Amino acid sequence: MNEETFENLRFDEKGLLPVVVQDKTTGEILMLAWANEEALRETERRGELVLFSRSRNRLWHKGEESGNTMKVLSLKTDCDGDAVVAAVEPSGPACHTGAESCFFRHLLGEGSDEATFLGRLWRYLLKRRHDDPEASYTASLLARGKSRVGQKIGEEGVETAIAVATGDRGQTLYEGADLIYHLLVGLIALDIPLGDLWKELASRHGKKE
Repeated sequence: MNEETFENLRFDEKGLLPVVVQDKTTGEILMLAWANEEALRETERRGELVLFSRSRNRLWHKGEESGNTMKVLSLKTDCDGDAVVAAVEPSGPACHTGAESCFFRHLLGEGSDEATFLGRLWRYLLKRRHDDPEASYTASLLARGKSRVGQKIGEEGVETAIAVATGDRGQTLYEGADLIYHLLVGLIALDIPLGDLWKELASRHGKKE
């Protein structure tokens, strides 16, 4: 724990502050909860999210009953020190309803979730890999082995390149989507977490090409 930053946290009159819980992979906001100083210390000790339940008036280890714990990858505070964002790796749904996120009711129509779609697609494909190959293209592709997956990535890469070279915007979108999908399947075939791809990209950010 960064003690200087911790000492500057501004808890309310009840000794609490809000914690925004965000899925590190998808970027989705999973839930809004509360924590006191002890909960944050316990979160650091366990490496899993610990909160304060206002209804039960006690510490609450997220997932203590459901088993849907949350591995904490980072804790950040805002400029005023009166709120915290916890980036987590959930082991199951965040919401007691069984939904992945507590935020699933739209106030202004259905809205749009493209910003988090890639991460959500990744989690969906991780589940599909265990399905019956007869019922799932993803499962059947993985069952055919790494060579076939690699071949498909190559095919889609060539088709995307041709679409770009010929200036075909529609086909570029179509083939590019196929390429990204098959690349994700390739990562799964090699047991490479999606986050490792982002880390590799981030390590190159700002470097001269």
